[in-house]
Amino acid sequence: MTKRLLRVGTIYIPVLNVDLSSEWYLEKLGAELTYKDKDKAIFNFANQSIFLVKSKDNQSSNFYDTHGEERFSLTFEVNGLDALKTIHKDFIKKQVRVGDIEDRGHTGRNFVFYDLDGNKFDVWSELSPQFKEQYLISE
Repeated sequence: MTKRLLRVGTIYIPVLNVDLSSEWYLEKLGAELTYKDKDKAIFNFANQSIFLVKSKDNQSSNFYDTHGEERFSLTFEVNGLDALKTIHKDFIKKQVRVGDIEDRGHTGRNFVFYDLDGNKFDVWSELSPQFKEQYLISE
């Protein structure tokens, strides 16, 4: 197949207040703001374009699996367990709502965190080999 999907270009995240959420993403995650109006803010971080979109009450990017467990729709990667522990501590210091570092029975460790609107995200200690190769990242 010569034509294929090459990358995810943009992720959309529902938020109640674009101004407050924009400040949170700037301060807590170190995101780079590239555009903002009353209905949306556009950020670049984690090699991704992220749109915060003003939405109605009680919206989030979370969903529930067949066992009734609330799930995240996005996992961020860091380069190793030390990096995971460092960002976990940094988030706690910045008063980001975080879960414990977990062993989920596969390679690496994870933890979850939430933004102001309750959007749940995951962080994994294993950076993909293709990303390491492309960006010349070593252990």
